[in-house]
This record gives sequence, C-alpha cells and structure tokens, in this order.
Amino acid sequence: MLKKLYEKSEIWFAVAWIIAYVVLASIGDNFSADLGIEKIVTLPILIALSAILYFFVRKNGLAEKYGLCKPQLPAAKMLFYAPLLVLLTANLWYGVAMNQSPVETALYVLSMFCVGFLEEIIFRGFLFKALCKDGLKQAILISSMTFGIGHIINLFTGAELFSTLLQIAYAISIGYLFTILFLCTDSLIPCILTHSAVNSLSCFASEQSIMLE
Repeated sequence: MLKKLYEKSEIWFAVAWIIAYVVLASIGDNFSADLGIEKIVTLPILIALSAILYFFVRKNGLAEKYGLCKPQLPAAKMLFYAPLLVLLTANLWYGVAMNQSPVETALYVLSMFCVGFLEEIIFRGFLFKALCKDGLKQAILISSMTFGIGHIINLFTGAELFSTLLQIAYAISIGYLFTILFLCTDSLIPCILTHSAVNSLSCFASEQSIMLE
C-alpha cells in the first residue's frame, strides 16, 4: 500500500506521513500524560513509524535519494557543519540539570532520536524531494515553512502561544539550514543526528530549552 501511494504521488505520500506522524505522536503524548509517565506510550509509536519508514526506503532502493548515506562533502567545505556545533551545545550554555526521573529521561531521549529521524526523512526527504520537481527555491521555502508551522500542534498539548510562535520561527530557520546542508552534502545523516541531539539535550537544560519537536 505504501509503495502504491508513493508511486501515485510523492507529494501526497509526504503529506500522508506528516498527518500520520503528527496525529499518532499527539495521541501517544496524551495517553502518556494520562498515565503520568512522559513518552511511555509515544516511544513505541515512534519506534514503529521509524522502522516502517526505514525499511520502506531501504527495500525500495531510495536510501541515496533521501540522504540515508554518507555525506558527499569535500574537506574544504567542512565549515558548512559549523552551525550544527552551535545548535548541539545551545541547550547546555546555562548549565546542566536532571529535570526528569531516570526512566522518563531515557524514554524522552529515545523518543527524540526517533523524532529526529522521522521529521528529517518526512520534511527534508519526502516533502522536499517531491517539491523539487516544481522548482528548487519553492521546495526550500515550502519544506522549511511546513516544518516550522507544523509545531503549532504544540498549542494543543498545553504550550503557551508566545513560546509556540517563537518555536515556529526558530524551526523555520533551522529547517532552512538543514535543507541547505542536505543540498550541499546529499546526506540527511548530519541533520538527523543534530536534530535528535538538540531535542534530547533539551531535557538536561537548566533554563528554557531549544526544541525542534
């Protein structure tokens, strides 16, 4: 079924995955909150979605198309990764704290690695590559905007309006950065690892954290 939808329309394939990811992750978070253990239900859902996407891409020979390969970047252009180093450390600039129980911390970190993989493959992979057929500039803009605006879903999980708007603006800019890196390196691996690490380290921030979820 996935292959048929993909072959019929890559755009709608991407949109279907965006909807499925947002809805299922939100349901998981709500059930986890009801149980009183953050991500306890969300993590299995994210693992299942990640496994389905990974094996779909591998089985159909799409790994290189969607960046699940080593970066193709000459040593002279390694400075392209400098912004990623800044992002990786930003959540720890004001100190480190243990904000959750060990179990919740482990669940959260594992969930964020799944989030990093899913969001990069869906937005920078499926959506961006599909949009490229109609123009590169348009693809960069739409995929970045969609990634950022998608964070409005946080309002339905109790987030404040102002902080959510800031997160949307931040996510749009980071989405643009990751898209450019994907274009320059033909690999999503650095983006996936950075995205996952930034979100994971947010649970150790002693003050307000940066999130790409």
